[in-house]
This record gives sequence, structure tokens and C-alpha cells, in this order.
Amino acid sequence: MLKHFENQAYALLRIVAGFMFCFHGPQKVLGLFGGPLQQPMTQLWWAGIIELVCGLGIFLGWRTRLWAFIASGEMAVAYFQAHWRFQLDQNFFPGVNHGEMAVLYCFIFFYIACKGGGSFAVDKKV
Repeated sequence: MLKHFENQAYALLRIVAGFMFCFHGPQKVLGLFGGPLQQPMTQLWWAGIIELVCGLGIFLGWRTRLWAFIASGEMAVAYFQAHWRFQLDQNFFPGVNHGEMAVLYCFIFFYIACKGGGSFAVDKKV
């Protein structure tokens, strides 16, 4: 019964994930939405640029595969650097090290990179 809505559900996943992801950029780059402003040209500042640009691209469905692939990679790096940290005192499991969102974003964006923009994508209109 729900298979009929598969394309619309995928488009909604892409749109919502991109929209939510793009808000992390202005937090880091501009200090908006309650986020800590990062120093320009640092790794966290560049992460904010990636989140803003990739999030908007995914949200709009513009060059979706490229932006989603970059965002997926960024979230993989974020998990291993910020959550697991390759240290003995950090637990690998996301439920313990608070890395759930990084892992989810990583795999959602990897799926989007493989599938493309889908319905309601700007790429389909041009």
C-alpha cells in the first residue's frame, strides 16, 4: 500500500535531511541558531561551509549525488574524529559516544549519493 508513495517518500527524506543539515553551517560559520561561532579557516569552520553548501544542494536536489557524497564523507570524518577519537577512553559505539546523528547523516547521505535527486529535484527541472 505504501509502495505507491515510494518516490515521494524518498524526495521527502532528501529534502528534510538536506534542510536539517544546512542549518549546521550557519551555526559554525556565522554563530546563528544558537551555535558556537568557529574561527575562520579552521577545520570546524570548513565543516560549516560544507554543511551549508551540501545541505542546500541536497535540499534543492541540485547536483545531489556530488553534494551528498561530500556530506557523507564529512560525517564519517566527524564520527571518527569527534566521537570515537581513536582513543582508548572513547567507546566505538554511537549510543555511548553520542555519534548517532553523524552515523545517520553519513549513511542517509551515502544512500542519497547512490540514488540521486529523485522527484522534486532542481536537476529534473533544468
